[in-house]
Amino acid sequence: MTSSNELNFPKQRRQHGFYRIATVSPKVVVADPAANAAETIACMDAIAQQSDPDLILFPELGQSAYTCGDLFATHTLLDASLDALRRIATHTQTCRATVIVGLPLRVGTSVMNVAAVVRDGFIRGLVPKSFLPNYREFYEARHFLAASKTDPTTVRIDSQDIPFGTDLLFRDGSATLAIEICEDLWVPVPPSSHAAIAGANVIANLSASNELVGKAQWRRDLVVSQSGRLIAAYAYASAGGGESTSDLVFGGHCLVAENGALIGESRRIGDTDDEDLPVQTELIRDVDLQRLDHDRRVVGSFDDFQSSLPRPYRTVELERRQTEPNVASTADANTGVAESTQLLRRVDPHPFVPDDRSKREERCAEILAIQTAGLVKRLQQLPADLPLTIGISGGLDSTLALLVAVSAVDQLKRDRKVIDAIIMPGFGTTQHTNDSATQLVQGLGVTSESIDIRPLALRTFLDIGHSPLGLSIDASTDVEELQSRLQRVDADATDLKFENVQARLRTMLLMSRGFVLGTGDLSEQALGWSTYNGDHMSMYNVNASVPKTLVRYLVQYAADHRYRKSLHETLHRIADTPISPELLPPTEDGEIRQNTEASIGPYELHDFFLYHFVRGGCDVAKMCFLAKQTEFNTPHSDDVIEATAETFVRRFFQNQFKRNCVPDGPKIGSVSLSPRGDWRMPADASSAAFLD
Repeated sequence: MTSSNELNFPKQRRQHGFYRIATVSPKVVVADPAANAAETIACMDAIAQQSDPDLILFPELGQSAYTCGDLFATHTLLDASLDALRRIATHTQTCRATVIVGLPLRVGTSVMNVAAVVRDGFIRGLVPKSFLPNYREFYEARHFLAASKTDPTTVRIDSQDIPFGTDLLFRDGSATLAIEICEDLWVPVPPSSHAAIAGANVIANLSASNELVGKAQWRRDLVVSQSGRLIAAYAYASAGGGESTSDLVFGGHCLVAENGALIGESRRIGDTDDEDLPVQTELIRDVDLQRLDHDRRVVGSFDDFQSSLPRPYRTVELERRQTEPNVASTADANTGVAESTQLLRRVDPHPFVPDDRSKREERCAEILAIQTAGLVKRLQQLPADLPLTIGISGGLDSTLALLVAVSAVDQLKRDRKVIDAIIMPGFGTTQHTNDSATQLVQGLGVTSESIDIRPLALRTFLDIGHSPLGLSIDASTDVEELQSRLQRVDADATDLKFENVQARLRTMLLMSRGFVLGTGDLSEQALGWSTYNGDHMSMYNVNASVPKTLVRYLVQYAADHRYRKSLHETLHRIADTPISPELLPPTEDGEIRQNTEASIGPYELHDFFLYHFVRGGCDVAKMCFLAKQTEFNTPHSDDVIEATAETFVRRFFQNQFKRNCVPDGPKIGSVSLSPRGDWRMPADASSAAFLD
């Protein structure tokens, strides 16, 4: 039985800006357009049944085959190719998708290599190839005429004037399609560059790229880099099985890229791990048009190039017209297909942390180097004997900051004793974290000191007339008595003033001693999970752009690659400790009572939302939609995802006032919340519209 979620998924996918592209390289029969049309139609039906695509892209000259040679001059092949196009156009009445196929077409007295856009039973437009390769193994100028400014604006087919030219864009809902053909991508200024300036956000390339040693990577790089240059989706379908192998082999390479990232590629002839030659290849992926539009708005340079366009562009609307036949969606009749309830693209559960271990370690090494370089420059501006002061808790963030401080001092050839690492146990400190902090500072050979802040905190509570966690105190109350009473307080009790006093006392002690190195990370900045003018403040913060999900891996990397002989066990112990500010008292058996993730939600969800909110411009509904499509380390229920997303956005808006006055710190990734660089937002902005 089909669930309501399955029925609603295609609608949700499109509402959130996902556009499904199928790129297909079917088996062709050289010079047999009737057979090729039948194969094209069979592919269309199979893909529509499988995945309900918005666009289906076929290779260059796919209706005739690319390798017909001088047969392209014969009226028999040209007539049969046009008949094939008619059959495909008629068949699209039963297919939701826009379909793009390639064929040779008479234009005036010449033959042109064209892409035909068909939708809902109609040929909607024809785009000719601009640049014909005529070197080495290619000799297209022998058969075809290249597009030029003298081309007609329409071509008449069956009493219909079909829009024709390289100045055509095709609007398909939120997608604006542009087309280029094979060699067009290889030239210094591809036609898609101008089309993107004119508004295209999806580029379709019909290709017949033969296989040579190393060419697949070159092809892949071109597609990916062009998608990044244009901040667009780029779909590529290349000729494959069935093409003549008299002199060349065609691999059927299909690719989809989005803004500089490859989001999928098919098998191809030439893959080293394939024992069987693929007869037909295909690739189906969802591209995120909302994300592309957001990124273009952020960059803001596309409109600056409008004056560079060689000519105005014409737009062909692909939305169905009332006069056209009703089209039944194949997906509506096949909602039980498994693929219909899942995005056809990988949604990274940890966008800040590479899955591949070697890449992750490479990333960690680079981040530590950036953090260290930032601190080295700052220390060079200070007297060499000025203490570099840092508070050490035995937790992840302060450990990472101390490791960076040691690296910076070592690079400057200074004595590590210039680092003043202060352990400041309070009412919430456990023996576990205190031992970790002690082992860490001793193992690194820095100056260290332990200052119990509890007497200062107790005196402050008395001075301001505060009853910590509801307990009455007076001048006769001593620290150990209060500690014992606090540990018996109800586990759900909260007291923000009790927490803030401890955090601000620690900052006061640090600021009184030297140049204070901050420890708070990017995730804490996003959520405001810090005490204003307490742990939120320092004189330089090397962790300012490091998200919480990445901090643990950085500490583990340091343990495995830099301190394997000395602090390996201690660093892994710290990395495995639950995240806690340790401001509320431990349990009676000495365990951490205050678990941050139990209070505000899992950090892997918060970092996921942080990335998609700041980097992708997503609303709450889309962030939840993406999270529900994602395989996290720990499965999260829909209720947890939705509650955490609401918490994230609410706290993100509430705590901008803290971010408006954070200390300097180096940017290390594509997401940063520095008010001087990446994120400027009024502190009194409302979150209502974003939570609606």
